[in-house]
Amino acid sequence: MKYVDEFRDPKKADALFHAIKELSQRLKKPIKIMEVCGGHTHSIFKYGIEEILPEAIELIHGPGCPVCVMPKGRLDDAISISLKQNVIFTTFGDTMRVPGSQTNLLQAKAQGADIRMVYSPLDSLQIAKDNPDKEVVFFALGFETTAPSTALTILQAASEKIPNFSMFSNHVLVIPALKALLDNPDLQLDGFIGPGHVSMVIGTEPYEFISQEYQKPIVISGFEPLDIIQSLWMVLQQIVEKRCEVENQYNRLVEKTGNQVAIATMNKVFENRESFEWRGLGEIPKSGLKIRAEYAEFDAELKFTLPNQKAADHKACLCGEILKGVLKPWQCKVFGTACTPETPIGTCMVSSEGACAAYYKYSRFYHQAKKMMLDKTLDKEKVKV
Repeated sequence: MKYVDEFRDPKKADALFHAIKELSQRLKKPIKIMEVCGGHTHSIFKYGIEEILPEAIELIHGPGCPVCVMPKGRLDDAISISLKQNVIFTTFGDTMRVPGSQTNLLQAKAQGADIRMVYSPLDSLQIAKDNPDKEVVFFALGFETTAPSTALTILQAASEKIPNFSMFSNHVLVIPALKALLDNPDLQLDGFIGPGHVSMVIGTEPYEFISQEYQKPIVISGFEPLDIIQSLWMVLQQIVEKRCEVENQYNRLVEKTGNQVAIATMNKVFENRESFEWRGLGEIPKSGLKIRAEYAEFDAELKFTLPNQKAADHKACLCGEILKGVLKPWQCKVFGTACTPETPIGTCMVSSEGACAAYYKYSRFYHQAKKMMLDKTLDKEKVKV
């Protein structure tokens, strides 16, 4: 297929759904499949995929949203940098309204901080060139998808000798997070829809431990509706046939060994942190990236004094449980009331890849209607009794 409409063909989708229904009838028990990536979560709700799946199949929303997993303490560190004199702080738009323990970047900007939204780290580097009398800091975050572009920018800064440029690195790695989820006794998963964008960089080989050590099937998926539906069908086929393999539905872009140039660039600039804190998942060993000593002059954590303190999440916010897949967004009491995209309490409602944002935008009325129907059914049963 070459054109986007072909990936949204209703007839092909209908055929796949019928195949999924047939496979679901052969299941011995209800199953839970986690889509790791927040981009998949948004596609699932945008196209109503979850709403027409057989009841035996439950989709669990994973921690593949880099903004969502950012702990409050790291956000407080970013805000403290932005408020320093002579600093231009640059960031992607997703992070502007993410709440820290006291404020967010948008409010810091209103207080006078020079905070600018950019589309890439190279935009930030250009700002540093244009403002040699200012310290320009880029808020670097994301999985292996965005880490190579950050690394290339640091190499460019080193090549051009731009001394007033640095990065606050918050890049995280998907494989340690998946291992932490699989080791969590509160979460029993039967299979995975693997992240497409991350896998374009790292390939499919790093996921082998899921099938070999944990005996769970995983299918790397694209982001169009037919991609996701086909991937669900592939996972179900493995479960029904009692297979556990790493399969690649997204083979038009993902290769087994990934993008070796991107991996080499990332490894040249970054090294693993001993441990990194994830919202909801806590400290995960070897799950974050820090800038190597060879490029220390571009490391904002070394250039500035940071609070470096942990901060607890809002008591009413259940983002942590949602990121672990233990709860669904609509099970949070503040979802859609005190917590909305305009007034977010937690990160899952802010990011364009957050599960709460996906539910709110595409599915909140469906779940409200479903709850009303369930309540009416329970009331009728009470009357009969």
